[in-house]
Amino acid sequence: MNRSTAEILREYGPFPGIDAVHGVTYDGRQIWLATGDTLTVLDPASGETRRSIDVAAHAGTAFDGEHLFQIAEDRIQKIDPQTGAVLATIPAPPGGGNSGLAWAEGSLWVGQYRDRRIQQVDPQSGDILRTIESNRFVTGVTWVDGELWHGTWEEDSSDLRRIDPRTGAVLESLEMPPGVGVSGLESDGSDRFFCGGGGSGTVRAVRRPRG
Repeated sequence: MNRSTAEILREYGPFPGIDAVHGVTYDGRQIWLATGDTLTVLDPASGETRRSIDVAAHAGTAFDGEHLFQIAEDRIQKIDPQTGAVLATIPAPPGGGNSGLAWAEGSLWVGQYRDRRIQQVDPQSGDILRTIESNRFVTGVTWVDGELWHGTWEEDSSDLRRIDPRTGAVLESLEMPPGVGVSGLESDGSDRFFCGGGGSGTVRAVRRPRG
């Protein structure tokens, strides 16, 4: 396994009226933050929040190119990003503790925190298609260029891990500074990860290593 220190490129926040950042996703232009009772838009260039929509948002968030998906306790809601309307709902994987959420290859990928695993979920039915085990608490999940990454957060330490999607073996680890937690995780599709900072109310941009 290749282990290195995460290079933090920028820190956003804390933001007025936002106590915590749970899920994080990116729609190609702006970052969406799951901030409790709202989804809030963050401009990555200016670092300013733009608008918000009222929806339960206490865990992972994903974007499929058109719609947002948001974990809301025991369900996953499909949301119109323009109006905030909930268009459809599927059951979240059972057992509670669903944390991260990503969209890739026509599926949703759900991080389950204390169960230390990632579930591939059918976005139409909620059926579990595949289970990938981890050896640490799983927070955010993201795919980029065919690579599966997830965040971990255990006690005072967090890292970003690239894992083999077939076996769950850890291929690469980017260690965050002590005391810096990772809740949500999303790639910008290129050289940055956006990491939700949980109760710190911040978001950090981390350089994605290449090669």
